[in-house]
Amino acid sequence: MSLATSTRMPYAANMPSRPKALVLTAAGINCDLELAEAFELAGAEAITVHITRLAREPDMVDDFDLVGLPGGFSYGDAIAAGRILSTMLNGQILQHLRAAIDRGVPMIAPCNGFQIAVQAGLLPGPWGDTPAKTEAALLENCGGRFVDRWVRVEYPQSRCVWTQGLHTSDLADVLPIAHGEGRFHASDKTMQQLETEGRIAVRYAADDDPNGSLGLVAGICDHTGLVLGLMPHPERYVHWMQHPSWTRLGEMSGETPGLQMFKSAVTHVQSARVAAST
Repeated sequence: MSLATSTRMPYAANMPSRPKALVLTAAGINCDLELAEAFELAGAEAITVHITRLAREPDMVDDFDLVGLPGGFSYGDAIAAGRILSTMLNGQILQHLRAAIDRGVPMIAPCNGFQIAVQAGLLPGPWGDTPAKTEAALLENCGGRFVDRWVRVEYPQSRCVWTQGLHTSDLADVLPIAHGEGRFHASDKTMQQLETEGRIAVRYAADDDPNGSLGLVAGICDHTGLVLGLMPHPERYVHWMQHPSWTRLGEMSGETPGLQMFKSAVTHVQSARVAAST
């Protein structure tokens, strides 16, 4: 019996050697299907697991090669965005997630997932005492309004395994956002550390900042480069036809920037497997 129901079980049954991707879901999460599809298109087997089951069987995390914390409005974003689910991760689940990162498991956390990862102490990292000390925050957008649109982004050189090979181009360099609490904030010391260690993975274009984030930060990675948290939704941009102006793009070849992120992580896992077997 499988750990949970996969969104693509017929394919998973025929390709048992594919890396397994854990997609966490809970009440209010609404991007788990998109995240699962992105993993599948990138070559992984996506398996969705509810937080209540993970709480009963936290060692389930140990069977996965990739992890996704999806976006949405977990538990209605009561108290603060991602606060309840981040609290539910504390304890055994968080310990297994940290252990997964230590053994080289890439993790992506878009939007609400980013808010959860920051409040759980997975980002910015590295972590120390339990509960982890929060070193950053995602505050209410400047203007106090929910923003739902596509924004132009840039991919600075960083240690993030998810954004390796991504370069800023022109029209295709956009990602969708949908959040009310996405303004990245951190202390001067943390910002300097993120800058000098190459851990700012995604920035908003200088003239298209949707929320007033410090340093135009749209996404960061942890000290290992494995954990990417970002407010935009790359899982919603895995087909060229999802681009808001796709009819004007002309003949586009290769993968979208969103799909490239997931393929980079899957390739990282596959390369690690090969290296471990030699």
